[in-house]
Amino acid sequence: MNIELPLLAFVLAAALATTVLRDVLASIIAFATYSLGIAVIWVVLQAPDVGLTEAAVGAGVTTVLFLLTIAKTVRPSGERVFERLDLPALGVSVVLVGVLLLTLGGLPEIGNPDTAVLTSEVTTYYLENAYTEAGVKNAVTAVLASYRGFDTLGEAVVVYSAGVGLLVVLGKEVFA
Repeated sequence: MNIELPLLAFVLAAALATTVLRDVLASIIAFATYSLGIAVIWVVLQAPDVGLTEAAVGAGVTTVLFLLTIAKTVRPSGERVFERLDLPALGVSVVLVGVLLLTLGGLPEIGNPDTAVLTSEVTTYYLENAYTEAGVKNAVTAVLASYRGFDTLGEAVVVYSAGVGLLVVLGKEVFA
């Protein structure tokens, strides 16, 4: 069974819930759900490093920061559950999503051995030279740590900075 279509529907439903829910807590929970869905999509697309970063920063740190923010604010009672929809904006969004969905047919199947990425000169070079040039026993490690080292360093800096930012916001409450 293909997981892509139900996963896409799940992410779109979470995104829609994030935008239309008026209750801030419910919207934050929907956003965390959306972020976790996007992380799973990255893993399905065979980009676990991006998926891990999305899960840590998007679903983890951002959600905690949002929850801390609303914990320090007061919500008025009796407010509406759903936001009023702006129909012209909704129409533009639906058209944009429709145009983007039309491009899905041009994408290759996940894992197809004839995709351009797997048959490119760069991929061939990595597979032929990764072990000798990087001195590791895994081609993925060679790509992430050697060939794309600055990219991986950037992702590590983002995750580290998000963690430090969370500790700063929490302040003494964490260390007490």
